[in-house]
Amino acid sequence: MLRYQFHSQTHVGRVRENNEDAVAFDAVGQLALLADGMGGYSAGEVAASMAIGLIQADLSRHLSPVRPGNGSRELRQALTTAVHNANASIWSCAASQPNCRGMGTTLVAAVFLDASVLVAHVGDSRCYRWRAGELVRLTRDHSVVQEQIDAGLVTLEEAPFAPNRNLVTRALGVMDTVEVDLAEHPVGADDVYLLCSDGLTDMLTDEAIATALADLNPLAQRAQRLVDAANAAGGRDNVSVLLVQAVAAT
Repeated sequence: MLRYQFHSQTHVGRVRENNEDAVAFDAVGQLALLADGMGGYSAGEVAASMAIGLIQADLSRHLSPVRPGNGSRELRQALTTAVHNANASIWSCAASQPNCRGMGTTLVAAVFLDASVLVAHVGDSRCYRWRAGELVRLTRDHSVVQEQIDAGLVTLEEAPFAPNRNLVTRALGVMDTVEVDLAEHPVGADDVYLLCSDGLTDMLTDEAIATALADLNPLAQRAQRLVDAANAAGGRDNVSVLLVQAVAAT
């Protein structure tokens, strides 16, 4: 059996006036959520907050510390449905309220079972796994620059400087339907999972992120180190991190 420890941190950064990221976790239900809003003014904040609040509320009745053997299948459907419902609500709000027109948000969500994790994402917010000295990205960005990388038009080294690096190809609330990527990954004791906005990954390389996670310090200190490093590198955007560590139950 595994138990999970959670810690989140968000910062406005060094350039933006508002923080359009939203982060939440439910330690009892073993749920982690992070969203990065877009749309300018306060609309991005609205979209991100709506996504987190609606999905957390939608999933609440499906989450518990102990899940039946078929919990993975049921949770896959519940998580997918919750994301689609949130998309519809954000889309409706954007269409009906002039001050919210054009808003949307990325999303990365993780539901932890006993020995696996369900990861759902839309956009370019990411989920990483740190295990035995190796950092692995579990999500693939839905972005213009990722498509350019896949097509061989941009290298990984050039990607951080690409002119369209912040344009996403999928987001909640920008269309009446959305495609969600959902995958299940095995979890081992001492794994650390990082959910983050692009305010972190635009500022830091994967190597720098790995260095911060390699410490055996408590999650709060590792999260602070990541946020401080992103701000030291320029802090051009809001930066949010959510860390989850798997611990062998005693």
